[in-house]
Amino acid sequence: MSTRHPIIALTGSSGAGTTTSGLAMQKIFKEEKIRAAVVEGDSYHRYTRDQMAALASEGKYGHWNHFSPAANYVDKLEALFADYAASGSGRYRHYVHDEDMPLLKQGYQPGTFTPWRDLPSDTDCLFYEGLHGGLKVGQYNVVRHVDLLIGVAPIVNLEWIQKIYRDTHVRGCSKEAVVSTILNRMEDYVRYIVPQFARTDINFQRVPTVDTSDPFIMQDIPSEDESMVVIRFKHYQEVDFPYLINMIPDAFISRYDTIVIPGNKLTLAMDFIVRPRVIDLVEAGRKV
Repeated sequence: MSTRHPIIALTGSSGAGTTTSGLAMQKIFKEEKIRAAVVEGDSYHRYTRDQMAALASEGKYGHWNHFSPAANYVDKLEALFADYAASGSGRYRHYVHDEDMPLLKQGYQPGTFTPWRDLPSDTDCLFYEGLHGGLKVGQYNVVRHVDLLIGVAPIVNLEWIQKIYRDTHVRGCSKEAVVSTILNRMEDYVRYIVPQFARTDINFQRVPTVDTSDPFIMQDIPSEDESMVVIRFKHYQEVDFPYLINMIPDAFISRYDTIVIPGNKLTLAMDFIVRPRVIDLVEAGRKV
């Protein structure tokens, strides 16, 4: 952790909604004129998309799936966090997504990586969005460098529905292939992804209010209007619950450390909950 160079991490698995939440965070940065160095967790995968496909064709899953630390450069990720906390610098790269038009126009192929490079200089904070921002396993302790850890963790059936829908409708995968991927990486999900949500400062868990008991036959993703969001606070003593209940329509307290809000109020809730914390971290760093 670092007062001068704060690190904010948004952690969650593939299909969990971290990208949408990440856009909400970047909106906060823009509106508050915060210069954030933005890094995606995909950038620290060890293998390209073709290399992963080749391993899968050989029947190799387990340690060769992105949930496993062995399939990621966790050492480089922890080095990035440590370097940024110490000096506001670090090394990163981009994973090229199918929709990354600027990188595609430069000649990069989807599923590959750009070369490693230095972070932009003179930034106010580091914002990391991806799988392992809260990882602590074996020799690695990524989470110890993070000043604000936010989790996005829909109930597992909804997470599967979102992944199946995205991979079949956007990436052209068969449903059978996506289900196989889910099954083959389940152990690593339990071992390495789930424990991170016990370490988050704030956890957003989306819960559908429609029947998702068989996620593998769902034809669409439950909408925000068909969902509730459960928000749990680690440092609940510092939270003004009456204020949040008053400001977020139809919110209510379900436990001493938890509030529940309508699914379509998530962006509003992030504004009231996360924005002040981000501002406090950045202002403290600027004063130093």
